[in-house]
Amino acid sequence: MISRSLKATYYVAARGPMAISSRLYRLLFAPKAGTVKVHLGPGQTRYIPGWINVDANIVSARPDVWADLRDALPFGNSTVDVFYSHHMIEHLPDQVLPFHLSELFRCLKPGGLIRIGGPNCDAAITKFVEGDAAWFSDFPDSRRSLGGRFANFILCRGEHTVILTASYLDELLTNAGFTMLRQCQPALETSDERLIGAEVLSREYESTPEVPHTLIIEARKPALSGVST
Repeated sequence: MISRSLKATYYVAARGPMAISSRLYRLLFAPKAGTVKVHLGPGQTRYIPGWINVDANIVSARPDVWADLRDALPFGNSTVDVFYSHHMIEHLPDQVLPFHLSELFRCLKPGGLIRIGGPNCDAAITKFVEGDAAWFSDFPDSRRSLGGRFANFILCRGEHTVILTASYLDELLTNAGFTMLRQCQPALETSDERLIGAEVLSREYESTPEVPHTLIIEARKPALSGVST
């Protein structure tokens, strides 16, 4: 893993150029018609062909759009059909999450969908209380103890800045204006196969589907009155 100090240096140096890149994309290239699917935070290995992949990492990731996801998203109001975000929001500062979710809401078309996934801290707490160390991995640090493995999952050596539980994510999404919230089973289940197809689900993985490591929630921006989705 890249050290936090090196990452912090990168983000300080790149913040200005990223802001310019984001604004230029929104002004000149952001789609205004057709079906628009946006993947936030593809990183190095989760690039989705046919989607607009947005990431702050231009060194080792493969973004179509270079933008800081802590800032305003580079899309116009009501222009995006679906946002997909998998193991990305836990890296955003907790105080940024309400703004980030409000940006998803702003950019979505009425009736549009989001699918958000991150560490399932409800399950982690349950397994910690049960004393089930085997449920946890030894990433990012090799640890034998239940407490050490729990810390790995929750904190990930300081990479995770928010504890994601279903109730907290529900609160944030509801406050942002989203409705029709639904918890889905990773890699298998979606509320809209038209927008979330095999190209997305095939990139998700769950070793213990009965107690998932990943919390997946889908939600919608309310449709306009009299318009079905």
